[in-house]
Amino acid sequence: MRASFRERLGRFGLLGPAVAYVASVAVIPVVFTLWLSLRKQMPIFGISQFVGLQNYLFLMRDARFWGAVGHTGYFVLVAVTLELTLGLAIALLLHQKFPGRGLARALVLIPWAVPSVVAARFWEWTLNADFGVLNFLLRTRINWLGDPFWAMHAAILADVWKTTPFMVLLLLAGLQVIPEHLYRAARIDGANSWQAFRHITLPLLKPIILLALLFRTMDAARVFDLIYVLTGGGPGNQTETLVIYAYNLLYRTLQFGYGSSVAVATFFFIVLLSLAYLRELRRTWQMRE
Repeated sequence: MRASFRERLGRFGLLGPAVAYVASVAVIPVVFTLWLSLRKQMPIFGISQFVGLQNYLFLMRDARFWGAVGHTGYFVLVAVTLELTLGLAIALLLHQKFPGRGLARALVLIPWAVPSVVAARFWEWTLNADFGVLNFLLRTRINWLGDPFWAMHAAILADVWKTTPFMVLLLLAGLQVIPEHLYRAARIDGANSWQAFRHITLPLLKPIILLALLFRTMDAARVFDLIYVLTGGGPGNQTETLVIYAYNLLYRTLQFGYGSSVAVATFFFIVLLSLAYLRELRRTWQMRE
């Protein structure tokens, strides 16, 4: 039976506050940023004029922007790959039955519970060239945060330590819903542990893996606080990601127009990555059906 006009009006009335809230905190800022990206807005010089796509045309030939794209892509690729590999290994270990398993699962989540800024400060002191624990243990004097090569990898190390527990949590949840009788049947058929992992665990865990990769890729592509505290984008912009570049333009040089165009480009960069994962996730579910 079709709902009456009064019932439909009541539903819209109930949804109205939620829609207004989402519009105020999400849609309106996005629309305003898009509008601002079409302007040359530099209040410190009293400049405010509409320039259309000029900011985006300049962005296409901005070497610093493409450098930030490369740094972001490298950070995402290496960090997320390491987090998935370590997360899957730890999840498989915690899925086994052993004394103290509950305590081990709780301890693994501690790095994820630490605020990002606190974790960044912790790693800043750990990686300190003169007084850091890492150099003391390795008996070396590497300038982890001041060397152009090591700075990015130091940031990746900190991110892997901080967010691998998130991967563990999702993958462990996926492992727990795989029916145990599939493994028993595989053992009866003579399959070893590697064959069971390859032909049972991985195929059934693939949707969860893709979902975890989606969340972590989106989060890593917009990394800011960790790198900002550790290196500020340096040395020599070698750790400057897209978000940090947009921040520098918007809040340090007050180039609101061009900074907004970089923010919009970052938004679409993350959207494209997300769509690729969602497409593969949909294809996986269709194959399982």
